[in-house]
Amino acid sequence: MQLKEIPVTGIPYDQIKIEKVPAAPEYCERPAELIPSANRAVVINPNRTCMPLGAMWAVLGVRKAIPFVQGAQGCTTYVRYTFCRIFKEPAVIATASFHEDAAVFGGRRNLVEGIRNLVVRYWPELVGVVTTCSSEIIGDDMVSFIKMARANLRKEIGPEKADQIPIVLVNTPSFAGSHVEGYDRASRAFVETLATTKGEPNGKVNIIPGLFYPGDIREIKHLLRHMGVEAIVLFDISDTLDAPLEPPTSVPYYPPGGTAVGEIRDMANSLATFALQPHAGQAGARYLERKYGVRAVVGPPPVGVQGTDAFLKALREITGKPIPESLLQERGRLVDSLADTLHHTMMKKVAVMGDPDIVLGVTRFVLEMGMEPVALAGGTASKTFVHDVEAILAEAGYEGEPPLIINGGDLFEFEEYLKKQPRLDLIIGNSRAVDISRELQVPLVRVGFPIYDRFGYQKRPIVGYRGGEMLLAEIVNSMLDYQYPDDRTQQL
Repeated sequence: MQLKEIPVTGIPYDQIKIEKVPAAPEYCERPAELIPSANRAVVINPNRTCMPLGAMWAVLGVRKAIPFVQGAQGCTTYVRYTFCRIFKEPAVIATASFHEDAAVFGGRRNLVEGIRNLVVRYWPELVGVVTTCSSEIIGDDMVSFIKMARANLRKEIGPEKADQIPIVLVNTPSFAGSHVEGYDRASRAFVETLATTKGEPNGKVNIIPGLFYPGDIREIKHLLRHMGVEAIVLFDISDTLDAPLEPPTSVPYYPPGGTAVGEIRDMANSLATFALQPHAGQAGARYLERKYGVRAVVGPPPVGVQGTDAFLKALREITGKPIPESLLQERGRLVDSLADTLHHTMMKKVAVMGDPDIVLGVTRFVLEMGMEPVALAGGTASKTFVHDVEAILAEAGYEGEPPLIINGGDLFEFEEYLKKQPRLDLIIGNSRAVDISRELQVPLVRVGFPIYDRFGYQKRPIVGYRGGEMLLAEIVNSMLDYQYPDDRTQQL
């Protein structure tokens, strides 16, 4: 039954049928000069999101910390909604609630009063102030505003209590970068604000995981635990954004876990800092290296055999701890799985999209499987991305057709290139590639940020040897679902 208008009573879900009518009966080739995003004034199907989101992600990984967004309510609402879709957890994020008056006269009053209300109601152990487009464009003097907010707190709740709550400023103008750079800036801001003194060596290593999910961080901790290495994990969302459902024991409620403020202060005394995602965390690692001589180990992402090997070898070199037999057995299982599935993965054509570090880590892994990358799309423009991809291809001895490398472009460019390929077997990327995979009728293996159309992926690791096994199984099974009829699966 077709309806010309929706009745007041609504339509039951079981009666809804939405037909997608194509704009043209068949694919119409676009003008070649308009396909590269650099030649267009408009972004079509973006492969990234705004910078403040990355900074808010970081703040939520600190114990009993609350992000305070110096901007309009929408800047906060969108991020909370996004995190809820991905992590299935509530995210407490405060806002300065800009309106017209703040846009004209500045956001000083909003910040001073907002931080006061936040502190007296929630008593956080840290407040992370995150700027937005509006506050950056109107030129808010955030350093002075925070000093005023601090003075106001000292007057109302007393100097002793007020000084126990650090306020960390992260400048994140959305028009200047993506969520990846927002996380990177947060890593620098936190260590610069809190790790201010050099003391006795603590014998630990610092881990800045980057935009990995809770399941990935738990897998990193698993590797560290088996190595017998103590670590400070900066922005540890493994519990704060994947908390157990239990009755609250205190009000206001904070999820368990997160990196303690004292641990961040102690990062200046560690043996080394591992930035697992070079584009999301390198700034913090480099700052500690320049300021306090803490060695920075930047990448590669510990995805697949070689990526995890590099991480464990660096740990062994810095700490002197041997790689235990238990991890060698995990490595052997991953290598065995690669050998068992080689006839399914060898010479398969694959396209990878997402954040630059996810693309780099996954590209190295698919080359280990014998797959042939067709297109590699990093959503955030990077000075090193193209060089890093070329180095990975050379390292693997890849002799196939060179893939298209998109450095910071949108997914329209990615999709148009794939439509012209004679064959494509698989796409690996986040949920933004769903429509592309359906259009091209190839399977999509979901990795990276964001994954909002599947449940539980935030708990499943792709890092480490065990994460590599899970990712390999997902890749192979996705291709089997598409390429093998049901009556032949018993022959596998």
